[in-house]
Amino acid sequence: MTRPTVAVWKFASCDGCQLTIIDCEDELLAIAAALDLRMFLEAGPSELLDHYDLSLVEGSITTEHDAERIRDVRERSGLLITIGACATAGGVQALRNTADVGAFTAAVYARPEWIHTLATSTPIADHVKVDLELRGCPVSKEQLLATITALLAGRRPSVTSHSVCVECKQAGNACVLVAHGAACLGPVTHAGCQALCPSLQRGCFGCFGPSEAANVDALHATWRATGLDDGELVRTLLTFNAAAPVFADGAQRVQFRAKEDV
Repeated sequence: MTRPTVAVWKFASCDGCQLTIIDCEDELLAIAAALDLRMFLEAGPSELLDHYDLSLVEGSITTEHDAERIRDVRERSGLLITIGACATAGGVQALRNTADVGAFTAAVYARPEWIHTLATSTPIADHVKVDLELRGCPVSKEQLLATITALLAGRRPSVTSHSVCVECKQAGNACVLVAHGAACLGPVTHAGCQALCPSLQRGCFGCFGPSEAANVDALHATWRATGLDDGELVRTLLTFNAAAPVFADGAQRVQFRAKEDV
């Protein structure tokens, strides 16, 4: 049986999702045996082919060069799967989308005129067709392995659409928002982390982005009833998935209502 050719590509990111692939540890040898890894600079291979059966893409688009490069990657790829918050929602760097990038570069770099960057950080799907998105900061190892296994078996991967709250209930956790008054985005966040933070008595930070039925307005009402600060909700929404429309628009509404109450 011919092994599918695979490429792993990096755009604007911290490399954490690529490291998740390497961190598969016990499964890594089986993955290497089942896949023909031809491009994965983090791990070594760097063979540029005209076609890859599967491309895994980490990172967001923040430069004109990368906007051109992702189109080239799309043309070379059979299936293209984006992995992680940067690739699926612009990442933490999407905080620039509502800021003055020129002021940032002037404050950080001695020669800001040498820096060529876009004013926004955007997900891969804003530029090319994406076949599947795996969210998270970083991406879930379990979801990644399940996706690769499904593709090798010739079936469509199954990705959950419910919120972190479902995973909390499955784990038998008490609700940290209701029981402890912890700032938690679990009710509006896509599942996939196995409720990691709430299982450690910490609120969800929204690493996996908005769930399909996310209701930020209802969460805002619950936060207020619990005595939590509006500003805390805005800051939490605008972190890992700052450019995700549900979170970005929800944060704007929270800010508007806070001003109305003044």
